[in-house]
Amino acid sequence: MVDAVTAGARRRGRPPASDSADTRRAIFDSARRLFAERGYGAVTNKDVAAAADITPGALYHYVESKLELYLAVHRDMQRRVYGRFVEAVEASDTFLGQLDGVLAAAHDMNVEDPTLALFVGTVRTDMRRFPEVAERLDRSVAARDQFFVSMVDTGVSSGEIRPSDRDLVVEFIRILLIGLTEGGSESPDRHRLAIDSVRSLLRGDLIVATSEPSGEHRDAEGSEQGR
Repeated sequence: MVDAVTAGARRRGRPPASDSADTRRAIFDSARRLFAERGYGAVTNKDVAAAADITPGALYHYVESKLELYLAVHRDMQRRVYGRFVEAVEASDTFLGQLDGVLAAAHDMNVEDPTLALFVGTVRTDMRRFPEVAERLDRSVAARDQFFVSMVDTGVSSGEIRPSDRDLVVEFIRILLIGLTEGGSESPDRHRLAIDSVRSLLRGDLIVATSEPSGEHRDAEGSEQGR
């Protein structure tokens, strides 16, 4: 009788620890996929519960609201993604080596789970549309940016990047990552092609320089000829 009462209490209360981790992972994975596909505004807790194969009531054992769920999914994504990025960065002491490692890690993760990159892209849109999301994620975005700034500073220290070009390279990295998450993350082949093109560009193999004058020089020459 006591065992039956205990079992019933467990069913009504918080899940036992043995089931909790698996259920939490199912919730996070399901929520990340739904948020990535539909965005924050179009997903309900009922949708997430159904996708994770639990009841809506059980979901509240893990999160108190949709916003808290979104933030938890974001923290989980950052832990997984930047854990891999840190490993890649620590394997090299040059900017190009670190960037190459990060690009390789990004591609591997996109093959393993495309919803990671898709969710990153969705977060940028959700932060513009929902002030409550932006307010809670501003600090984590600043920390993310600082991670890539530190890579650029490695390049400045190693002599790979001129100090005067530091801000330019930081913006290059930012735009590069936006492109990889919003442009080609849905297709592993396109994602691979995009990464290979960046590597070729950085090696100087992608575009062949010619002796043709730049646009500014052509404009100047045209002005001279028109006089």
